Amino acid sequence: MVDLWHSLSAPLQDSLLLIALLAPLGLLGWITIAGFSPLPLVRAILWRFRWANALFVSLIAVSVGLGVGILAQERGLRVGTATAADKFDLIIAAPGSELTMLMAAVYLQPSNVGLVDGQVYTRIAEDPLVDLAAPLAFGDSYKGAPVIGTISEFVAHLSGTLAEGEIWQTYDHAVIGADVPLSIGEKFEPAHGFGFAVQEGVHGHQLTVMGVMQPTGSPWDRAILVPIEAVWETHGMFTGHAPEDNDHTDRFGPPFDADFFPGTPAVVVRAQSLAAAYTLQSTFARDGETMAFFPGAVLAGLYNVMGDVRQAMSLMASVTQILVAASVLMGLFILSQLFQRQMALLQALGAPRRFVLSVVWLYATVLTIAGALFGLVVGFVSALVLSEVVSDRTGINVTAQIGWGEVHLIAAFVLGVSVLSLVPGIAVLRRDIATSLRS
Repeated sequence: MVDLWHSLSAPLQDSLLLIALLAPLGLLGWITIAGFSPLPLVRAILWRFRWANALFVSLIAVSVGLGVGILAQERGLRVGTATAADKFDLIIAAPGSELTMLMAAVYLQPSNVGLVDGQVYTRIAEDPLVDLAAPLAFGDSYKGAPVIGTISEFVAHLSGTLAEGEIWQTYDHAVIGADVPLSIGEKFEPAHGFGFAVQEGVHGHQLTVMGVMQPTGSPWDRAILVPIEAVWETHGMFTGHAPEDNDHTDRFGPPFDADFFPGTPAVVVRAQSLAAAYTLQSTFARDGETMAFFPGAVLAGLYNVMGDVRQAMSLMASVTQILVAASVLMGLFILSQLFQRQMALLQALGAPRRFVLSVVWLYATVLTIAGALFGLVVGFVSALVLSEVVSDRTGINVTAQIGWGEVHLIAAFVLGVSVLSLVPGIAVLRRDIATSLRS
């Protein structure tokens, strides 16, 4: 049976699980309502106490929606971070923390890291298994946008064809990400440093925007890319080429002269094949001068932690739903006080006890389902708002969507509350009819 279940597709498994959660609700409704028509009376009760019912539905919607929104946001963040790292097959850097380098090279978070020297870079670039070895240089920014030195081949790797303009032609040219608030032909002067450590007017080096990259859905959409030689020269270093070859009109990118290579925090490598990538990773990971890692593997470790966090969040959401269900039960007891006289009158007129139970149960279930459906809408809206906030803060394109997990959570909540809704109905039947009529 287990093998049969695992042989099913994921959508089919999710659909069957949803049916399994909703089937008991349908069975319970059939047992409770069969042979009666309580809907007209329930509709009248809903309208008669509409403001109390609306408040009750709103409380359920908010509690369900917050849990749904948080879980959807966590999944959207995982997808967004993975998408942002798609173009970074292999990263080679000086020995240190893989996570720190991942945050610096992929997500452009300022970090103090070691440098790969010219000899090592030459070995990487000249390896026959390497298609692209792009050095990166950090250190400057413009109005919060990091200025990254690299090579033109890396721009093409990230963006493909440019959305506008052309690649740099001199050290004074720049290509900007899709979200940088500059335009073609606009001039600007980068500041030294990033964030709180910015020092304006230190370099006196003015750049002109020549091109705009295609959107990548990553922090690189907010980056300004320049020839790596320009970054080195601005900071008073060699440009990676012998001084006699240092012509600002056509000396860009590799091959670099190892003797005049100032160093780079990271080299982004694209291998000829997947097997070649693993060979390169193994080769340079064992090299005492470098570390080599797959960003996807580091993210997988983070996702394991996030998976634990998700489990904790799911547990918290489940506990919250249990507390909400208990609150709903208490609320139903309170609401049942509003129409206990009407229920007592029905019993006095000879209405079957199961009919009275069906009225109370259907009333409570309608409120619960309405609250859960509105909660789904609240969760979707809150996920959209959270996605906008996270995307704005991180530069990662986070798109949170409601998935099967959230639908299953809501279905389980509705099923649980519908079962508990029998309790207020039974409590109504146990009250003394004469006392209820006098009240």
